Amino acid sequence: MFRLGEKMDAAKAKELNPIVLAFIGDAVYSLFVRERLAFNSDKKTGELNKLAVAEVKATAQAAFFLRIKGLLNEEEDNIFHRARNAKKNTRAKSATVAEYNVSTGLEAVLGYLYVIGDADRLNFLLNEGKE
Repeated sequence: MFRLGEKMDAAKAKELNPIVLAFIGDAVYSLFVRERLAFNSDKKTGELNKLAVAEVKATAQAAFFLRIKGLLNEEEDNIFHRARNAKKNTRAKSATVAEYNVSTGLEAVLGYLYVIGDADRLNFLLNEGKE
């Protein structure tokens, strides 16, 4: 049986396809943004959705990554580069190839931290180093 939030050994997680890590990280980032918006706003769901979509699109993720790039450790940087450089079967609808590649790298880092259960590090990066 699989349980939500189940942890994976870091060595095993590093062996995952970086696009799989990005697949998980996309969901992690989306949930973080949606929770932050919902917890800090009295807006209705339609407006919250518009705000969330604006933050989770590839161009916004690429801009977010530039703000946290200097916070990555060597391991995270390696994961970022593996995912950024990986062959992708899809393209972003409204982003450049470079922005899409950066957003994929960001998502892979977030996915990696999630699967190994490093919530403290994940929250540190998602909050741009502010604790």
